[in-house]
Amino acid sequence: MTALAGAVALVTGASRGIGLAVSHSLRDAGARVIRVSRSLAPATGPTGLDLACDLTDAAAVDAMAIRVQEWAGVPDLVINNAGSFLLAPLDETSASAFSEQLAANLAGPFLVARAFLPGMRARGRGRLITVGSIADHVGLPGNAAYAAAKFGVRGLHEVLREELKGSGVLCSLVSPGPTDTSAWDAVDPDSRPGFTPRARMLRPADVAEAVCWVASRPAHVDVDWLRLGPAA
Repeated sequence: MTALAGAVALVTGASRGIGLAVSHSLRDAGARVIRVSRSLAPATGPTGLDLACDLTDAAAVDAMAIRVQEWAGVPDLVINNAGSFLLAPLDETSASAFSEQLAANLAGPFLVARAFLPGMRARGRGRLITVGSIADHVGLPGNAAYAAAKFGVRGLHEVLREELKGSGVLCSLVSPGPTDTSAWDAVDPDSRPGFTPRARMLRPADVAEAVCWVASRPAHVDVDWLRLGPAA
């Protein structure tokens, strides 16, 4: 039996990439997994729940949280993974594209945290794990909108840690470097100087393993920030 056996874990952005890999890893560890994504077909099973939700819509997130609590109560783990990737320099980033990045990568995690953290705090335990990026600590060319949102979500993480101190609810930030997901399909990093080739990138399973390691720590172990990247 693993440390996560029977735990209720909610994973956003769980239909593909890192979120899908995290969902599989948590389920393999014995957790009951609630997968949330805009593109998922709703489904219910004995050890899992799939929900479609636009995480940038406050009313939709509130309705999703009600459905989750009807099915399993307050989750033990919330993995804030959903997001969107944009690679474009400042002068090629439209105002609408900038707003979309903030909505997907900052407002969405905020709404999810607001929906579930009060219940966790009232219960006196739980763990919120936010999947960030190397771009939440490092400014990189072409990341004007993406980094602004990811730096913002790191700020949200740090504030939540302060607000939840002593409550029994722990907040962790996992910041992976380049990871080989479909987000890179349109970029073709293999043909662009200065980019990490896809063969050398992290795999979604690598990030999932890191997330599950954080999720399975005992309640007295606090993991603030975990950064991982491809070997040089």
